[in-house]
Amino acid sequence: MKAKVIVLANEKGGTGKSTLAMHLIVSLLRAGKKVASFDLDARQGTLTRYLQNRSEFMKLNGIMLPVSDHTSWTEDKAKIYSFSGQIEKIADQYDAIIVDTPGAHVPLVIEAMTLADVVVTPINDSLVDLDVLALVDGDTLKIKGPSQYAQAVWSARQQRMLEKRPPLSWIVVRNRISHIKSKNRLVVEDLLNTLSRRIHFSIANGISERVIYRELFLKGLTMMDCKENGLNMPLSVSSLAARQEIRSLLNNVVYGGLSLDAGHDTLNKAVNQ
Repeated sequence: MKAKVIVLANEKGGTGKSTLAMHLIVSLLRAGKKVASFDLDARQGTLTRYLQNRSEFMKLNGIMLPVSDHTSWTEDKAKIYSFSGQIEKIADQYDAIIVDTPGAHVPLVIEAMTLADVVVTPINDSLVDLDVLALVDGDTLKIKGPSQYAQAVWSARQQRMLEKRPPLSWIVVRNRISHIKSKNRLVVEDLLNTLSRRIHFSIANGISERVIYRELFLKGLTMMDCKENGLNMPLSVSSLAARQEIRSLLNNVVYGGLSLDAGHDTLNKAVNQ
């Protein structure tokens, strides 16, 4: 067994990296996979807090929920061993390793992307967030060139090639997509499609702006936990729509970016539990 490494990265914060990371973790656990997780954002620590909230919720309610073997990457840990060395050390023990990263261009993020089988880059569906991927002319709305972040992903791909490792798959996830076909949405869609062909990434629709995601964070829960025995979580129209968003996203990331031998039926069953 050799773990597939999925890294969620974006130099801009507030794009939903930690929320997507947590949903990936729980979905893979519910599909019967052994999962390790790393939070490289020691300062913000959103994924770590998400998992801590989950542990506290289980204690308060006397219920067992699937959790990953989690590590919050601190400066103290970095003094003992390198991140790449730690990934190599545990890679044979897990099916998947999920890595959440800080919203900054730091060496640790570059190292994580070089180790990744899949890089997932969530962006809010706006021209402001598109700037993370490309330089866009304000008058013509044409792409002038890739951003520094896009070049960093390209460098990670080159490094993997030099090391004769499998190619890195890059998935850009459009979060907070408007349900109305506004001019902004259509422009972003057109620019992303053009850019994806130029610098080679696939596009997946992510999660909408829903209150339920913020509420679930406080309890450490995900949309895959909604039907867990003993939770008695009401399923509203918004909840059902959110579950469909997650199902679609998981299919894109797990089957569009890598193979974990789970099968669509197994994953869909995990989402519907």
